[in-house]
Amino acid sequence: MNQNKFPEGWNEDRVKKLLAFYSEQTGDQAVAEDEAGVESGDTVMNVPRDLVPVVRELIAKRQR
Repeated sequence: MNQNKFPEGWNEDRVKKLLAFYSEQTGDQAVAEDEAGVESGDTVMNVPRDLVPVVRELIAKRQR
């Protein structure tokens, strides 16, 4: 029998609820959720994985 290991604070019930939420979400609701996560003046883009630490450091320097 395969026993799943969940991150701290998570369990099978929580995962099932999350999957149900997103399975039932409409396209418009998904777009609204994405847009709500971006603050005015921010830009969202894809960054090659190996450059993520460099980008994070640049952001940290700017916020100091």
